Amino acid sequence: MANMPTLSVSPEAGLSRYLSEIRKFPMLEKDEEFMLAKRWQEHEDTEAAHKLVTSHLRLVAKIAMGYRGYGLPIAEVISEGNVGLMQAVKKFDPDKGFRLATYAMWWIRASIQEYILRSWSLVKMGTTAAQKKLFFNLRRMKSRMQALEEGDLKPEQVEEIATKLGVTTEEVISMNGRLSGPDSSLNAPLRAEGESEWQDWLTDDTVESAEETLAESDEFDARMTLLQEAMATLNERERHIIQERRLTEEPKTLEDLAQVYGVSRERIRQIEVRAFDKLQKEMKRLAEEQDLMPA
Repeated sequence: MANMPTLSVSPEAGLSRYLSEIRKFPMLEKDEEFMLAKRWQEHEDTEAAHKLVTSHLRLVAKIAMGYRGYGLPIAEVISEGNVGLMQAVKKFDPDKGFRLATYAMWWIRASIQEYILRSWSLVKMGTTAAQKKLFFNLRRMKSRMQALEEGDLKPEQVEEIATKLGVTTEEVISMNGRLSGPDSSLNAPLRAEGESEWQDWLTDDTVESAEETLAESDEFDARMTLLQEAMATLNERERHIIQERRLTEEPKTLEDLAQVYGVSRERIRQIEVRAFDKLQKEMKRLAEEQDLMPA
């Protein structure tokens, strides 16, 4: 398939200018979006692909702003989201009945989250699923508690977050300390003399809350299905080691599993690495086969 067209605007050139520039690209009606997607799908029409991408750059910016509390340059976060958007356009099948925005949200978020995980040393591959969930949900939960601008959380707030996300109170306190750095508010004005706020400017009426809910639900179900199918390609010992080391909230140590199988810790580590590599490759293959983003 032909390469996607390059963008004529980039957030690295200046965020304010970029946000003003992408506002100039028109939103697409459903029928127009369908025809453009068919032109790209059937004829690899790069002009059609460019219109599909540029009409959704505001969606990327809106999603990227939700990840602005991780201490990373927001321009880079947006750029990563744009990569995800272009991947979504490549894979988008208009005949399935969904709008591109619904489909692209998954790819955009996945691309941004992968970038953040690569950039933050505290979130490593061995981190439990619950800790990663805490990493990406703490700020949202604090916002709902109206505690986003506070430093330390109240004990009852810590307890509530820990209970809902299945982590310890110590993990909540530690993560909150790491993520409570200075941050720009969505309610900050775009310009000193202006009255418009970031959140007003970023509102995208083409994305309905029902679609967002559906996309998030579909994403979870799809990832779980991919994982289950990929796990079936491992042998019994590999499945057990992956399950105990990577898919539980309280992972077993190498020593624990070495005693179970009567081998050395190094042997368990080798099996884990090999099995995880097989799992990743199989999930990627299945995802590409089904037009889904690799988990």
